[in-house]
This record gives sequence, structure tokens and C-alpha cells, in this order.
Amino acid sequence: MISRREWLRLTAGAGAALTLGACRPEAGDANGAAIEAAVDAATGAGEMVLKAIPSSGERIPVIGLGGRWISANATPEELADHRAVMHALADGAEGAGRVFDSAAGYGGGGSEEYAGQWAEEDGFADDIFWATKVNVAGRGGGSADPDEVREQIERSFSRLRLDVIDLNQVHNLGDPPTQLGILQEYKEEGRIRYIGMTTTSQGQYPELAQVMRDYPIDFIGIDYAVDNRVAEEEIFPLAQDEGIAVMVYLPFGRSRMWNRIGDRPLPEWAAEFDATTWAQFMLKFVVAHPAVTVATPGTSNPEHMIDNLGGGRGRLPTPDHLQRMIELVEGLPSA
Repeated sequence: MISRREWLRLTAGAGAALTLGACRPEAGDANGAAIEAAVDAATGAGEMVLKAIPSSGERIPVIGLGGRWISANATPEELADHRAVMHALADGAEGAGRVFDSAAGYGGGGSEEYAGQWAEEDGFADDIFWATKVNVAGRGGGSADPDEVREQIERSFSRLRLDVIDLNQVHNLGDPPTQLGILQEYKEEGRIRYIGMTTTSQGQYPELAQVMRDYPIDFIGIDYAVDNRVAEEEIFPLAQDEGIAVMVYLPFGRSRMWNRIGDRPLPEWAAEFDATTWAQFMLKFVVAHPAVTVATPGTSNPEHMIDNLGGGRGRLPTPDHLQRMIELVEGLPSA
């Protein structure tokens, strides 16, 4: 397995821009010296923060990677960048499983397939905390055929080239009795270590809360950002009460926050919690919440992955910082 620095240098010409500044614009190709400077700047702010999964006590890094953008139809240039992103993740938190979150349907299956292939070929499969999702009931609900559920789960094992998957969650609250029941069977067999339930729709929060009360799940996956704090009202306190880990999706508010920030400079006081970029500012807000276990921002850019990992290093915001961050964001124009 080549090092992160070597991999980034080799793939610098593949179209990944060095964008550790205010807004991540699409700039020209970065040279090796600039990439090395980016690596050093993003990883020099202290050790990676680890948080415990409540149901087991296992500690994982607070920043992972969402693999939605790895597509079965990607070009060779895009795949080179995706592979570099995986290397950046794998080298991003020494001594801890690096969280990669996918789903059976992401990228037409390409997310699981390519990630599993690269990890096996490049020797970092054992360094990853592998998370994926299952749902054959569809986003609109309805019943899930148990045979189709098992077939999709088995396909995830095959694509990821794993005998044991760390986490498999039911995607979008699809038929919890059937799909969570089957995941529980896999967990009892030792083939899946943790199980959970996800949604990024506020209209489904009441249903998610009921699942959290009724089923012995280890994780939930939910949307949360500095400008999207609805999960703080009921879901996060319930997760703490029930001992459920929280995986955060969309920590940048989809693209909302980038649009609102524009070309504004990062406030100088962000240095008080070791944030050097807007991405780190937003990620540190998210992972500072005591209920949040890990955030998994998606990216297809290796430099952005390095930048994101910086959001899990060094100091986290204090309560006073968090309030100041909210006030700053609330003063920005709407997206």
C-alpha cells in the first residue's frame, strides 16, 4: 500500500483541485508541493478525536467518508480521484477504524464494488470500519420481501469482499419489522457487528424515534448541520437515553452552506478550536454535539477528504463557540 502523500502526488493531475480555502472552487491542477502543504496543514492540528459507540464502547474517528459519489459509470479519471479519496481516508486516523459509509444502491452498486476492490488490492481493508445500508422496500415504504432483503445483504458482502460487515443500516426507514429483523439475524450470526436505521427526511423523524424505542439498534443515520439543527430537539436526546450511536449525513447542509458562505473569510476566532477552513468549521460544529458519534461527508476530491479529516483533529468548539457559530450562520443570507 502506497502512502497518502505518494498517492495524492500521483493523482494530482487527475483533476482534483487543491481547494482548502474559503469555498472550494474548482481551480486548476495542484502540484505535488502544494498537495504536501495541504496534507501538512490539514493534519497538523493534533490527534484525531475518537468517540465511543455506546452499545460496545468501541472507539471510532469522528470524521469518516460518505461513498455515494462512487459510480459504476464513473470515468477512469473520476475513479482515480475516488481511489485517492479512499487512500486519504485509510491513512487519516492512525490506530482506529476509518468509517466508510455506503449503501447497496449507491452508484448503481459501484460504491460498494469499487471500494471493496481498492481496499483488497491496496491492502487497507482491515483499516476501514465498513458501513452500508439495505432497503428493498423503497423510499415510499411498503413491504420488503425477506428473500430480496437477504439477497441484497449478501450482494453487499460480495461487493465489499468481506466476511463481516461492521455496520448495516436499513435505509430510509424501509419496513423496519422485516428488514431490521433480518439484520438482527445476521448480527446474531456474527456476520454484521452493528445494525441501525437511517433517514434524512424530517417528516420521518417521529417514525425514527419510535424505531429507536422499539428495536435494539446500535446506530442511527440522520441529517444534521449548523443550519439544520432539528435533530437536537428529540432525536439526539433519545439517542443518548437509549445508548444509540449517531452517524451524521449532510453536515454541509447539502450545498446550502457553501452557497451561503460565498467568498467570506473564515472568522479569526475559528482558530480557537483549530478550524482552518470552512469545512472544518462546519464539521467541528457537528461532531462537538455529545450525541454525535461520527460525521460522513461525501467527496470525490482527495484534497477535500484531507481537509475534512482536519475537522476531527485538535480542539472542538466550546458551548460558547457553538452559540457564536450559530449566530454567525444565522446572519448569512439564505441559500
